[in-house]
Amino acid sequence: MKLTLFSRLIASYLIIFILVTIVSVYAIFQLHQLNRGTRQMLRINTPLLDCVEKLTNSILSQLRYQKKYILTRDMLLFDQFLSAKEEFNKFFSQALAMADTQEKKESLGKIKSHLERFETFTDKEVEYLRKNQPYPKRTVEREIEKSADEILDELKKLEAYSRHDLHQGMKMLGESASSARKLVIAMSAIAILVLVATSIFLTNSITRPLATLMDKTRDISRGVFECDLKIASPPELAELAGAFNLMCAKLNRVDQMKSDFFSSMSHELRTPLTSIKEGISLLRDGSGGTITDKQKRLLAILSDESKRLIDLVNSLLDLSKMEAGMMTYVFEQAGLTPLIEKAMMEMTPLIEAKKITLETTLDGKLPPLLIDRERILQAVRNLIGNALKFTPEGGRVRVSVQQLNHEVKVSITDTGPGIPKKDLNTIFEKFSQAPLMDSNQIKGTGLGLAIVKYIITAHGGRVWAENEPEQGSSFAFVLPV
Repeated sequence: MKLTLFSRLIASYLIIFILVTIVSVYAIFQLHQLNRGTRQMLRINTPLLDCVEKLTNSILSQLRYQKKYILTRDMLLFDQFLSAKEEFNKFFSQALAMADTQEKKESLGKIKSHLERFETFTDKEVEYLRKNQPYPKRTVEREIEKSADEILDELKKLEAYSRHDLHQGMKMLGESASSARKLVIAMSAIAILVLVATSIFLTNSITRPLATLMDKTRDISRGVFECDLKIASPPELAELAGAFNLMCAKLNRVDQMKSDFFSSMSHELRTPLTSIKEGISLLRDGSGGTITDKQKRLLAILSDESKRLIDLVNSLLDLSKMEAGMMTYVFEQAGLTPLIEKAMMEMTPLIEAKKITLETTLDGKLPPLLIDRERILQAVRNLIGNALKFTPEGGRVRVSVQQLNHEVKVSITDTGPGIPKKDLNTIFEKFSQAPLMDSNQIKGTGLGLAIVKYIITAHGGRVWAENEPEQGSSFAFVLPV
């Protein structure tokens, strides 16, 4: 089942939403892990370091107060000693509860053992003093100091363990943060690539059929009504393509009917028009009796108009044959320059009447071409006649012929009103004429350039127009050597 445009858009947005959600959830999870690790360090190692500092201060206070009490026997100092002792026990319990590694627990166990020894000797010394009994003072004091030193050493070890764990935790958090950052960047990059690929695919699935449709529309504007538009997906555009093909088929039938009508009409008109022309010629020659000068002028006008109608009918017949592919071409090796010279010679009366300057640049070393002489002569006549017709009196027409690589180029340039740029692509279509700058100029039938295009195309060449409005126009065609 082919997805509609709406379904494709929804699917694309859903993919984008899922990718964004995955990246966001992973980033939130990593932040949670980092936050938990940070809380773990703040909850254990940092408070444990604080406890070690307080335990150190407490054991030192006990030593200080105990020595002062021994010297002064002041009960206030003894109370301060007991207070320091209680404080040490309280902090020791807190440290024991926060110990999270075996090294810390073993260190606290040794501190407890040394503390018991320290308390034993301090209690004995106090008891000896209260009973006024003699005792080995130096030995007892040495044991008390030794126990205190051992406690302080273990507290330093405990501090070292805590700082090491804190450093390792910070290092692990840094590595985790770095890994998480890299992974989030990688996931984001992958998500962006998937989003870009999805967007390109979706856009291409919409714009490619539309581009095909636009190209086909341009073909129709040029009069090509081929019903070969194939768009299978999406369904909306596939349905539009079907309707478009149906329209092309109907336009093709209408165009064929029009061509058949013109062909039939031309056949039917040529015979009576020829008879009218011959009748007019006989009357002008006096076959029907003497005619006045006024009648002669009238008959001359009728003869010109009948000739114009016959030329129009002949052009319609030629165009109908070319469109139907029934035009017969007799190809032979011939030079192009003599045909152009002949066409210019035929135009001499018009050139002299309008006082037009005719400039020619003819390459006498052109190779012979495989052409139908009569049809190429007809194309050259149409182009030169078109340039002369739309060039004002006293203007200039330039005809040039030159060889370019494996082609021969013929160019006819005039100083007429020019053709707007928007009409350069349609000027070679039948019945198409560019709007004239001067309304007093004679309008043509719109068939001459269409016939030129069919003839040149049949010879394997191409024809085009170039110009700027109000600066004249240039018509050119090339034929293969």
